[in-house]
Amino acid sequence: MGALGYYREYIPHFAQIAKPLTDLSHQKSANVLPWNDEHQQSFEKLRNILYRPHVLRIPVVGKPYILHTDASGPAVGASLGQLDENGIEQPLAFASQKFTQSHSAWATIEREAYAIIWAIKRFRNWVYGPHTTVYCDHNPLQYIRDCTPKSAKLLRWALALQEFDLELKYTKGANNVVADCLPRSD
Repeated sequence: MGALGYYREYIPHFAQIAKPLTDLSHQKSANVLPWNDEHQQSFEKLRNILYRPHVLRIPVVGKPYILHTDASGPAVGASLGQLDENGIEQPLAFASQKFTQSHSAWATIEREAYAIIWAIKRFRNWVYGPHTTVYCDHNPLQYIRDCTPKSAKLLRWALALQEFDLELKYTKGANNVVADCLPRSD
C-alpha cells in the first residue's frame, strides 16, 4: 500500500479502489489478514492502473534524474524519475529482477551495491550524462565511492560508478517505499 499510495495522484479514485485494502489496517490482529477475492481484485486494479503508460512520464533529456534502489532477500528493484516544474517527482520507469542463488548469499552491502549497479546498467541510456541522485536505504553505500572497499567486487563496482554523475543519498527504508516494494513483488 505504501508504494501504491506514493503514486496515488496518478490513480483516479485511489481511495475508493483501495478501500478494501485500507480497511484491513483496522483489523485487531495485524499479523493475520483475512485476504479474499475483494482484496486481491482491489490490489490488482491499483497495480494495473499504475502500470498504464499514461502514468509514466516521458523523460526530459539533460534534466537530472532520481533513482531509488533497494535489495531484499530474493530480488532487487528500482524506480527512475524526474522532478517536474513544481518539484514533484514524476515516474519514468520501474524495474525489478530476482536474485540468483549465489546473489542471495551475498552480504547486505553487496546486495544493496548490486541494486545500484544493476539499476544504472538498466537505465544507462537515460542516466549517462545528466546528474543522477541515487536514494538507497543502506547507509554504508554512501561511502563506497569515497573509500577503498575491502572487497574486490565492491572495488570493481565503485570504479564502474565513476563514469556517471552520481550522488548517493541515504533514505530510511520507510521513505523508500516504491523501490522497496518492487523486489518483493517480482
